[in-house]
Amino acid sequence: VQLQASGGGLVQAGGSLRLSCVASGRTFSSYALGWFRQAPGKERESVAAITRSAGSTIYADSVKGRFTISRDNAKNTAYLQMNSLKAEDTAVYYCAARYGPQAWLQANYDYWGQGTQVTVSS
Repeated sequence: VQLQASGGGLVQAGGSLRLSCVASGRTFSSYALGWFRQAPGKERESVAAITRSAGSTIYADSVKGRFTISRDNAKNTAYLQMNSLKAEDTAVYYCAARYGPQAWLQANYDYWGQGTQVTVSS
């Protein structure tokens, strides 16, 4: 599966953005999905993950209550709705997919999008 992330940009603190991740292929619903981010000078970290059926989601403590991961299997698309953005959310955001159940660690993901830059000004 190939992934294309989009929707990043420059936003003021307190604002919102919605990232999208469009996947190629006809078996999108067979893949669990995750969003990850990498801030300048830091390691890439897990942000959110969702099961194949969207029945379960998990979030990093730093984004819980502000970010929402979702997916539309009919559109082969996953989303990350980001509200109440903070300067510390500034990073390149990546979507990733793995064939099978939900996972948190990025080492468990096999397919990665190219990343989209999110910059939050304070």
